[in-house]
Amino acid sequence: MSPTFLRSATLVVPDVEVATQRYMRWFDYSVVEQGIVTQSLAAFWLSPGSTGRRYSVLQPASLAPVFLRFVEGVDVPDYQPMCTYGWAATEICVQDVEVVNERMLRSPFQIIGPPTALDGFPTVKPMQIRGPDSEIIYLTEVLIDGPSSGLPTAESLIDRPFIMVLACSDLRKSITWMEETFGLPVSDPVKIKSSVLSAAYGMDPGEKHELCIVKGAGQTFLELDQCPESATTRPRHDDALPPGVAITTMIFPDFERLSGNWVMPPVTREGIVYGGCRVGMLRTPDGALLEVLEGPTDRIGL
Repeated sequence: MSPTFLRSATLVVPDVEVATQRYMRWFDYSVVEQGIVTQSLAAFWLSPGSTGRRYSVLQPASLAPVFLRFVEGVDVPDYQPMCTYGWAATEICVQDVEVVNERMLRSPFQIIGPPTALDGFPTVKPMQIRGPDSEIIYLTEVLIDGPSSGLPTAESLIDRPFIMVLACSDLRKSITWMEETFGLPVSDPVKIKSSVLSAAYGMDPGEKHELCIVKGAGQTFLELDQCPESATTRPRHDDALPPGVAITTMIFPDFERLSGNWVMPPVTREGIVYGGCRVGMLRTPDGALLEVLEGPTDRIGL
C-alpha cells in the first residue's frame, strides 16, 4: 500500500475493552498496544482529565501501519454525531463494499448509508455506519487501481483508515489554514449530494454540501466539509477529550515549517503510534486536535 501522511484516528469510547472487542470481531482488527494514559500524554492532548484512562491501539488485518486508538471517556449526552465542528468521521478502505455491507447488517453497527455510488466521484463506492459509541465510519471501496488515483488499494477486506473528515464552520478559512500551515495541495471545493449529512441536519436528501480534499505524498488523507449553518461547537466535559473522533494523527516531514504554530511543542514519544519520533500538537481553526508526527513518508512503518 502506498505511503500516507495519515497515522491514527483517536476515538473516545465509554468502555475500551468493549469497543476493542467489537472492532476485532467485525473489522478483523488486532490489538497492538494497550495501556493507561499518562499525565504527560493527557497534558499534551490538552485534556488533563484523561490521565489514568485506559486506551488501546488497533491495527487492520493488512498490517498497514495506520491505527485506530480508543481512549476511555465519559459519555457526553448532548453530543450529536456529524452536527458539530471538528473531526466528524473516519473513512476506511475496503475490498468489497457489498460484502462488508452484508457483514454490517449482522453487526451492532447501524447502517446509515448503504453502498452507493458517490455523487461526482466515480472512483469510489462508499457506505456509512454509526457505531454503538456514536462514532461515524465511512467504509469505501476504491474502484480504480494505481498510485495516480491518490487512493489506496485495500489489502484486507476491511483495511486501514485513509481519510479523516473534518467538519468546518468556514471551509475557506480552513483551506487557507491548511495551505499556509502545511503547504499541501488542497482541491477546489465542490458540491455533492450527501444523504447521510442531509439526514443528520434534517435537510432535503437532494441538498448539496461543499467539500474539498487534501493530499500528502500524493495520497488523499483529509476531507474538509462545510457544515450547515445549524452546526455547533462540540460539547465536551471540562479537561477531557471531545467525544467522537477526538484526535487525528498525521506524519509530516518539515517541522521547521510548523514552528510558531504549535499549541503543544514537539517532544519525543514512545509507543506504536509515535515510534520514538517527535510529535507536536496543532489546533485547526475550529479547535480540532491535530497531532503531527515528524518523519518522511518512507518512515510510515516507524
